[in-house]
Amino acid sequence: MTARNKLLTAPPYPVEQTLKRLGANLRTARLRRNLTIAEMAEKIGTGERAVADAERGKPSTGIAVYVAMLWALDLLGQMSDVAAPERDDEGQTLALARERARARPKTELSNDF
Repeated sequence: MTARNKLLTAPPYPVEQTLKRLGANLRTARLRRNLTIAEMAEKIGTGERAVADAERGKPSTGIAVYVAMLWALDLLGQMSDVAAPERDDEGQTLALARERARARPKTELSNDF
């Protein structure tokens, strides 16, 4: 049987590494706060396995678990910078390329029949 979603079983290498780094960072933050996996799981309302999977950077772990862990560790504010439009240099460049160089006169429909 093949996996329906290859992203969950074989994500691109940069994605896999980022998830592992995030998981390790979450584990470090949890340990610094002297929280057990069980305490973290109870705090965010999930099972211990979900917390352990997130800390391992398992791709099949739902983003809600990662974000809830950030919330429980009082690190959620850092999420506001993720994919922020003002930090998206490529997106801003593409948007500028599509902007009009000059305004066009408005054409109104005539009521004369």
